[in-house]
Amino acid sequence: MIVDLPDTTISQVAKRLVQVREEGGAVALGRVLTLVIATREEAAEPAIDAANDASREHPMRVIVLMTSKSEDARLDAQIRVGGDAGASEVIVLRAFGAAASNEESLVTGLLLPDAPVVVWWPDQPPLRPATSPLGRIAQRRITDASTDPDTIKRLSNLGEGYAPGDTDLAWTRLTYWREQLAAVLDQPPYDQVTAVEVHGSAESPSTGLLAAWLRLQLDVPVKWVYESHENWREGIKSVRMTRASGDILLERPEPGIALLTQPGQPDHDLPLPRRTLRECLAEELRRLDPDVLYGRVISEGWDRLGPASEGQPA
Repeated sequence: MIVDLPDTTISQVAKRLVQVREEGGAVALGRVLTLVIATREEAAEPAIDAANDASREHPMRVIVLMTSKSEDARLDAQIRVGGDAGASEVIVLRAFGAAASNEESLVTGLLLPDAPVVVWWPDQPPLRPATSPLGRIAQRRITDASTDPDTIKRLSNLGEGYAPGDTDLAWTRLTYWREQLAAVLDQPPYDQVTAVEVHGSAESPSTGLLAAWLRLQLDVPVKWVYESHENWREGIKSVRMTRASGDILLERPEPGIALLTQPGQPDHDLPLPRRTLRECLAEELRRLDPDVLYGRVISEGWDRLGPASEGQPA
C-alpha cells in the first residue's frame, strides 16, 4: 500500500501514518529501530529495497530523506506499508528549498519512541558523520566508501572523522575474508607470519581495509596492490601470507569461489561470494554498540599502512 502526500508537513505525515496502520490492520509493535536513509533520488530505490529485505530480520521504521535547496519550500511525502515495505514501514520525504534546511527536524517527529536510531548514507556521506545533523541523533552511522571513485581519499577521510558508532559497508564486505584468514591461522603449524601481500581492484576500498586489518592484527609489513581495471574488477583478488614453513595463498580467481593453497596440504575450493547490499546492511543492524575493531582499523591500522602499489598488466 502506497499513500502519496504532496505539499505536506511532518505532523500531517505522522497522523496519516497512524490512519494507514489502523485502516490496513498493520501495527508497529515489534519494530526494533528506526533506520534513516539520507540519499539522492537516483540511489533511493536500491537503498529502500535493501532495507525492505533487511527488515525481515530487523523489523523497523525506515525514513528516507532526500533534500534539494534549489526549489521553493515544499515537503512531499510518501508512506509505504504492507507488501510495498517488507516487514517495515517506509516513509519517503522529499524536502525542497527552506524546508530542507534542517534535516534533524524533518525526521525527529517520525522516529519510533524509545528505539535506537541508525543513519545510513548510501552514496554521499558528510565529512564527519558523527557531527552532522542526522549523525548526532544516531547510535550507529553507516557509510559506503565504495561509492566514491577516489577510494583512498574516502578511507582517509573516514579515519580522520571517525567517532564510536561509525561503520562502513566496505568493512562489512570483508567478513567472509576475515573469517577464512583467521581460520587458516588457527590451524597448525603455528609459524609466525612475517609478511603479507594483498591484491584487489582499484575501485575496492575493502582491499585497503583488509590490508589495514592485517597490518594491525599481525604487526608485520603489509604490501597492498591495486590491480588495473583490465586485470581485476571484482573487489579483493588475493591475500598471500609468508611464513617460514611456506606461503599461504587465499585467492579468488573468479567471482564467488576462492582457492586456498597451503604448504603440505591439498588445495581447497571455498565459497567466497561478494556480499549483497542487503546482507551487509542486515549485518550492521545486528549490533547497535560501537564496532571497536573497525575504529582501530580505520584509524590506527590505516595510519600504519604504507601507500598502495599499482599492479602490472598480466
